[in-house]
Amino acid sequence: MFPQKRRTRLMAFAAASSLLALTAACSGGAGDDEGNDDGTPSGELTVLTWRTDLVEDGTFDEYVETFKAKYPEVTEVNVEGVTDYEGTVKTRMNTDDYGDVLAIPGSVTPDQLPDFFEPLGDQAEMEKEYRWLNDKSFEGKSYGIPVVGNVQGILYNKRIWEEAGVTEFPTNPQEFLDDLQAIKDSGAASVAPLYTNYKDSWALSQWEGWRGAVTANPDYVNEMTQTDTPWTEESDSGVIDGTIYDAVAQGLTEADPTTTDWEGSKRMIGVGEVATMVLGSWAIPQMAAAGEAAGADPSDIAYMPTPSQVDGKFHTVAGGDYNLGINVNSKNKATARAWIDWFNHESGFSEAQVGLSPLIDGPVPAALEGFMSEVELITMNPAPEGKESLFADIDTASGIVTTDPKYRLSLIDDARSGARTKEQIFDDLNSKWAEGRADAGA
Repeated sequence: MFPQKRRTRLMAFAAASSLLALTAACSGGAGDDEGNDDGTPSGELTVLTWRTDLVEDGTFDEYVETFKAKYPEVTEVNVEGVTDYEGTVKTRMNTDDYGDVLAIPGSVTPDQLPDFFEPLGDQAEMEKEYRWLNDKSFEGKSYGIPVVGNVQGILYNKRIWEEAGVTEFPTNPQEFLDDLQAIKDSGAASVAPLYTNYKDSWALSQWEGWRGAVTANPDYVNEMTQTDTPWTEESDSGVIDGTIYDAVAQGLTEADPTTTDWEGSKRMIGVGEVATMVLGSWAIPQMAAAGEAAGADPSDIAYMPTPSQVDGKFHTVAGGDYNLGINVNSKNKATARAWIDWFNHESGFSEAQVGLSPLIDGPVPAALEGFMSEVELITMNPAPEGKESLFADIDTASGIVTTDPKYRLSLIDDARSGARTKEQIFDDLNSKWAEGRADAGA
């Protein structure tokens, strides 16, 4: 059996699975109602969220009612679920109309934070209470607090893997590919060993969670800024993109990537039509809920570490998910801050999402206890002082933009067609990265 021991019912977390959405406001921008002059939360609040599923299923309605019960002078909390969150919110940020509370888009670089978001406090002081503040801090100030800490790895259907005769975690990328081949060879022609979610391309960015885990190096991203060749056979970047390329080239993914469907994939892995997806731990309750709704056993959904060991140990990167921030233009900042504090301390959101609490002394959800016993956690180190934006500057100047899945879509296209070899792709990426370093003055 797999060493990971799952709790029998992940569905205890399924209802809460709805939780993960940060709220959003239908009416858009900073609230028209100002809070009381004494700082008491009151008036109207607008919150933006990427978790449209939790808006649609009523989870956030429950949050709003609980919040308003605690703060009776708050007259309204408007929640808007944004489907293309990164693209839509980035566009709205060209105006003042991007809610009061929102998840800070990943495309916002550290040096841009003061232009768009209200500082929440001194980073050093806040780190006595919260984890993973590095991503959304700048010059000693924190502008966002993560709603949950995700561990990174691989979501899989344990039943399908075991039926293929695979009962141990793969310890390196080749073993991972061999296991996918075993699933393909097991006779279940209708099962996709690995699902890329190519069409809903944002999911390809989830592979970035392997950075640092492959070589157990919490400085890996910082070290990328110091080399012209981050894509090699042994590097984290090379292992990630090489594994994607090889899986596609060897026919171990869905037959037609252009027809993948994110919402549909939840049911597919839940019932065993898909064996494996690379996603953060936040996805566990969603896939378990979808499987159970279709009549499958939710405990089939399990989690494994990145297929790489250093000194005989698996490592997994733990880090914050989306960070809640306050629109610098908000006219109701007291209420906005009250929402953020309540959400992190009282909502129970992180446990419901099968993630780690952003609070240093927060609980570990039962569904992750077995996984956590098999891995050593890595928290990626922040950039050195004065170089907080260097990686983003290089990334942008290179034209690769690792936060944008477009380059991986091209990689998959090449793997399917054979238009370029893996080595040619790595050479091209390294050439662009070197140019980006030169342009950024690295």
